[in-house]
Amino acid sequence: MNSFPQNALGMVKKMAEAAAETPAQAIAFQGAPGANSHLAAMEYAPDCLTLPCFSFEDALDAVKTGTAGSAIIPIENSLHGRVADIHFLLPESGLHIVAEHFMRIRHCLMAKSADAKIKTAMSHPQALGQCRHYLRAHDIIPVAYADTAAAAAYVAQHDDPHAAAIAPPLAAQIYGLQPIANAIEDEDHNMTRFVLLAPEATVPEANGPTMTTFIFEVKNVPAALYKAMGGFATNGVNMTKLESYQEGSSFSASKFYADIEGAPGDPAVDRALEELNFHCNSVRLLGSYRQARPRTMAG
Repeated sequence: MNSFPQNALGMVKKMAEAAAETPAQAIAFQGAPGANSHLAAMEYAPDCLTLPCFSFEDALDAVKTGTAGSAIIPIENSLHGRVADIHFLLPESGLHIVAEHFMRIRHCLMAKSADAKIKTAMSHPQALGQCRHYLRAHDIIPVAYADTAAAAAYVAQHDDPHAAAIAPPLAAQIYGLQPIANAIEDEDHNMTRFVLLAPEATVPEANGPTMTTFIFEVKNVPAALYKAMGGFATNGVNMTKLESYQEGSSFSASKFYADIEGAPGDPAVDRALEELNFHCNSVRLLGSYRQARPRTMAG
């Protein structure tokens, strides 16, 4: 907790105390109060108790230890790609994806004075990447920080007249900063996908579209990925995401993170997963959950 800027600690402590009284109702998130993940938790479950955590690992640990009932983690952004390394974090945590949530992201440039001559802007690397055209056009130097709202808190408690933060507008209200420019993100369709993680897996109801997320390691043979993917094509299962990554230093076999439409129990999905298993060293399901994405984003 002490890793947060000093002027955020009081609010963090109060939120942690409230969450401790009813941990099952608490949603842990990475960032200081006012961060986008804080807003996503309140948007997803308006009646929840939000628990600020300094790192993604801290948020997952809060769920593992029972300090919070679930955690909400940003995993990808429409402008700047991957946010959290969920394919590393989630398997290690032992938690399960039980829901997804999409939130429109709006960035505000804020400083201690409304007429400040801004030379640097501090924020999370994702936010800086989502606003890179604005920063370049205004000759502002980006400075990476742990999260957007913590950057706002840091700027508020220091006396650099040329420093600004990029954070949600709520952060300006919380930390007493003045908005310099609103909606500075590079595109107006800036969207982040969050996933909700919980200790127990869920079985989504069959009366609506569902998603399943899994990771797998293909065998180190020619055309392994092509063969592994064949079952999804022949069974008509739509794959909405496929991302490769490496673990360890051998680079001998690639691992993949994937999202598909549907869930185990659907005969087509079961057949596709059975064929996937045949061509892989390992397959691990991370969760099945109700599809929340706008239909224009699916498929």
